[in-house]
Amino acid sequence: MTLSEAKQEIVVTVNGEPHRLVEGGTAHDLLVAIGLDGRPVAVEVNEVVVPRASLPECVLRQDDQLEIVTLVGGG
Repeated sequence: MTLSEAKQEIVVTVNGEPHRLVEGGTAHDLLVAIGLDGRPVAVEVNEVVVPRASLPECVLRQDDQLEIVTLVGGG
């Protein structure tokens, strides 16, 4: 593998915490990595709400700021 073939990592901020992700990774990839795939969540990237259907196409970039809100049930 040459250097040009090696995937670079980027760092994005999720709810105030840094997370590493492979360059070209999507918001959906991030949800999978942090264990939230398939759960009811709302995702905002750089203060723009991303519809759930668009998460697989939402490519993240270095220093993107994400807010992820999950629903919590209780009584």
